[in-house]
Amino acid sequence: MIGGFQNIPKIPELKKRILFTLLMLAVYRVGCHIPTPGIDGSALAAFFSERQGTLFGLIDMFSGGALSEMSVMALGIMPYISASIILELLTVVVPYLEKLKKEGEQGRKKIIQYTRYGTVILSMIQGFGIAVGLERMSGPGGAMVVPVGGWGFRILAVITLTAGTAFLMWLGEQITERGIGNGISLIIFAGIVARFPLAVGSSFRLVSTGEISPFFMILVLALIIAIVGTIVFVERGQRRITVQYAKRVVGRRMYGGQSTHLPLKVNTSGVIPPIFASSIIMFPATIASFLNVKEFPWLQTIVDFLSPGHVVYNLIYVIFIIFFCYFYTAVHFNPVDVADNMKKYGGFIPGIRPGKNTAEYIDRVLTRITFAGAIYVSAVCVLPQIFIYQMNMPFYFGGTGLLIVVGVALDTSNQIESHMLTRHYEGFLKKGLGKTVR
Repeated sequence: MIGGFQNIPKIPELKKRILFTLLMLAVYRVGCHIPTPGIDGSALAAFFSERQGTLFGLIDMFSGGALSEMSVMALGIMPYISASIILELLTVVVPYLEKLKKEGEQGRKKIIQYTRYGTVILSMIQGFGIAVGLERMSGPGGAMVVPVGGWGFRILAVITLTAGTAFLMWLGEQITERGIGNGISLIIFAGIVARFPLAVGSSFRLVSTGEISPFFMILVLALIIAIVGTIVFVERGQRRITVQYAKRVVGRRMYGGQSTHLPLKVNTSGVIPPIFASSIIMFPATIASFLNVKEFPWLQTIVDFLSPGHVVYNLIYVIFIIFFCYFYTAVHFNPVDVADNMKKYGGFIPGIRPGKNTAEYIDRVLTRITFAGAIYVSAVCVLPQIFIYQMNMPFYFGGTGLLIVVGVALDTSNQIESHMLTRHYEGFLKKGLGKTVR
């Protein structure tokens, strides 16, 4: 592992990409501390301090603390993710978008452009809802969060928050193109990691004051280690399908006649399902939470149901995770195309006819392991959350954050290792990375 890190400076391109990524993440963290004009920071901090462990705490974790400070990046990257979800869903039902997707690079650029437009629209809607909600909020002492409200503040807040999200979207795209790893995932990763030191400090303070027993903190630490170990094990897990290539003569040379395998990951979708599921659940609950829900009992009921720790919230969360596990896998892995490519190059699965039967077999195996992966993701995201809320933990902790952090870290390390191996340098691990799940 240490030797792998020592080899990074020997590759100028990889070193440049890593430094660029770190610089962009540093810019993001600086932006999270630039406040939105017209807001009383002390009253806002007092308001959020009373709502730790609620929906606000969860959203604040994903935004890296930008929401509690109501910075220019308070909306985070969630509007972009929501717009991506909408475009992905529309691609299945709208023929024009489906045609664009099949046009290669040009079609992909067009879809990205539509996603940007959707991000700006969603940011404006959410920004306006937050601005109206902020005008009605007050701290424990009765101090108004927005001393001078009105349309001037609302327009300024919408412009500021929308610009922050647009800049964050551009930042993520730059990291993906010129840095290392997926830019959007790394921004969420940085936001969550930035809150970990605060959670650790809060934990030690609670133990020192006697509010939490040392035994309970050891239990929580053991739970975190177990979750991280489970995530690493399953994310490395693969179902390998044996593929045999027939011998064929091309000119005077003979090709094929070798046996290889088709690796199918247990969790093909990675960290995308919990991110998508969280963004969908957060969107209506966030808007409703900033409104005066006491005047509308039915709205208060919705907010209560969509708050972390509630049975309805956990149930909807699990349903969305399972749905997006299958949806993302279906969008990014086509068994028919894989079977056609295998047939084209003379490959076949022993005991399975090439073509349609091969596609059906791959689809059947993929469906089974995707179900196992969806259950694993749901368990990692929901069970620790239930445990902590049942124990009345005074700060937010959940498997969702750990899954995103570990998943993004593994994906980024894999990309770094790929750069190193292509230049004949030893990677982080000397032996094979994949574990076969049978």
